[in-house]
Amino acid sequence: MAFPHRPDAPELPDFSMLKRLARDQLIYILEQLPGKKDLFIEADLMSPLDRIANVSILKQHEVDKLYKVENKLALSSNEQLCFLVRPRIRNMRHIASLVNADKLAGRTRKYKFYACEMVLEEEGVYGDVSCDEWAFSLLPLDVDLLSMELPEFFRDYFLEGDQRWINTVAQALHLLSTLYGPFSNCYGIGRCAKMSRELWKELEEEEDGETRGRRPEIGHMFLLDRDMDFVTALCSQVVYEGLVDDTFRIKCGSVDFGPEVTSSDKSLKVLLNAEDKVFAEIRNEHFSNVFGFLSQKARNLQAQYDRRRGMDIKQMKNFVSRELKGLKQEHRLLSLHIGACESIMKRKTKQDFQELIKTEHALLEGFNIRESTSYIEEHIDRQVSPIESLRLMCLLSITENGLTPKDYRSLKTQYLQSYGPEHLLTFSNLRRAGLLTEQAPGDTLTAMESKVSKLVTDKAAGKITDAFSSLAKRSNFRAISKKLNLIPRVDGEYDLRVPRDMAYVFSGAYVPLSCRVIEQVLERRGWQGLDEVVRLLNCGELIFTDFAAKEDKASSESLRLILVVFLGGCTFSEISALRFLGREKGYRFIFLTTAVTSSARLMEAMSEVKA
Repeated sequence: MAFPHRPDAPELPDFSMLKRLARDQLIYILEQLPGKKDLFIEADLMSPLDRIANVSILKQHEVDKLYKVENKLALSSNEQLCFLVRPRIRNMRHIASLVNADKLAGRTRKYKFYACEMVLEEEGVYGDVSCDEWAFSLLPLDVDLLSMELPEFFRDYFLEGDQRWINTVAQALHLLSTLYGPFSNCYGIGRCAKMSRELWKELEEEEDGETRGRRPEIGHMFLLDRDMDFVTALCSQVVYEGLVDDTFRIKCGSVDFGPEVTSSDKSLKVLLNAEDKVFAEIRNEHFSNVFGFLSQKARNLQAQYDRRRGMDIKQMKNFVSRELKGLKQEHRLLSLHIGACESIMKRKTKQDFQELIKTEHALLEGFNIRESTSYIEEHIDRQVSPIESLRLMCLLSITENGLTPKDYRSLKTQYLQSYGPEHLLTFSNLRRAGLLTEQAPGDTLTAMESKVSKLVTDKAAGKITDAFSSLAKRSNFRAISKKLNLIPRVDGEYDLRVPRDMAYVFSGAYVPLSCRVIEQVLERRGWQGLDEVVRLLNCGELIFTDFAAKEDKASSESLRLILVVFLGGCTFSEISALRFLGREKGYRFIFLTTAVTSSARLMEAMSEVKA
């Protein structure tokens, strides 16, 4: 059922070292403020902190109480306060107001911040506090998945044009190359990827010689911008792990299963990784196969329990001491995943999931566009979900290279009437990001390109065409899809039990564009022969390839170990697709992402109306 790795597949590096480094640095920082102290933690750092240093470790280093940073006065009575926050202006202003409130009340305390300093200076409290930096940039969520836990990266960079996190990406890449040796071959596509690579190279040059001469453990590295493939991120996920994420929201590698899953009156936080043996076998599977597997697993488990009946005392003692604990744990996990499947089925049946998938497949293939548009209109009129309606509109826009002016106005008007005029700014954001655009009337762009082209050489004309295409935020999805064969042609029904290619992650309808690009570059050992694809992706000047120096040449085993860096987030569907490719070709993929994303998270990042 699970994707077993080939016997000749390379071993993954041990990434637990990253967690130990982050924990040791945090402990060192806490010890810079000796004595009892209260720790204030920003809400979105709580889950990563829990994975790195739990409450008992913090208590050992004299942390008395933990508080969530909220926009209200601190209730702490401790004389020493530590604030662990992201370097955001609003955080600094809030904390500065707490310090000023203490000063007005005539109270003197010691404050330690792990964030930016300029705002503290502006607010007149810089001399009252001490600052430090916790350089936490990589959190291992699984044996092959590293996250920077920066969900805001997507909006900050791809909407606001804020480049502050590029330095954090470069630092993360530098840390990996320091610990695991240089990367033999580096490929990238996208503006953010190019800037991250340039900054990372500068860091490498500053510490020249640190990795030189070391044998690389990771042979290839890919840097991909999220905006080179929005379609994959906008599609409904149908692999088990993706559906669990869409339904329950996997946060920092763990999920809260409610009473409807646990069959009790309590919720349960469950860590989802390779250590969960049941989950490890079904995580990458198409959902249609999961129930059958879990039923068979339950029967096998019952058979193992039934073996007790014919045992003598000695055998029973061995069974209890060696097997019973493991069987009980497996039984508990099996019950949870069966409960999760039932809950997913109920929700998807209620939403008429099959009709939704059918519409998505029609959009991907370019068939029945009128019927699909009518389905989206009905979805909006029924007020099913503001986020889902936006997602479908964006998918229609990108696959059709923008909406016709008539459709754009009609859908936008219906949406605002159905969900409220407060969503107006969201449409502006989606247009700026290239997710929901309106086609230029007539062929205005083509006419202008033609006029300009007559005045310049053919080579320059090609670059001008690329520039116009980029300005218009064209997706060119149909042309790219045809060029890379993203829509498989299958005689008969696609067999999801024995998948033939990566398209299984979308029920055989579509191969993720990002994954196909990686596959093609690996096969060709570079971008040769992909010029037209790169041009259609509007990335003509934004691809790069770096090859290692001769003394850093990798072994044949490390060349089959591939690091894929997603800037702006990656989905569990893409992770499952590349795991499948790895099994087929004898590769092992390691994933580094700014955060795990999904269609809902993407739309929420663009939305100006917070739930």
